[in-house]
Amino acid sequence: MKYKGSCHCGNVAFEVEGEFTSALDCNCSMCRRRGGLLAFVPRENLRLTVPEENVSTYTFNRHVIQHHFCASCGIAPYGEGSDPKGNRMAAVNLRCIPAVDLEILRIDKVDGRSF
Repeated sequence: MKYKGSCHCGNVAFEVEGEFTSALDCNCSMCRRRGGLLAFVPRENLRLTVPEENVSTYTFNRHVIQHHFCASCGIAPYGEGSDPKGNRMAAVNLRCIPAVDLEILRIDKVDGRSF
């Protein structure tokens, strides 16, 4: 299924293809503060619908994940990195996709604080 998502102001907008039945709730220093619910898809399943220069990026810790956010409203709709096999992945904040019913998702807790 294809979904549309964005930051609050729409400055960072995207389309993503995937079946979202679960999400990760991570307790790392970033996710705990941000409060996102993440789902992973192959990077080629996410397409920006705005110019790439609209996206700001932040990295921390081991600098392996690019956390993307909107410099205008501050919302972080997705991030990018590679899985352990080297495949490019996108971590989509399902809270930024209005058509996803968050109430029916299985929420899996992840101990990112220990990494």
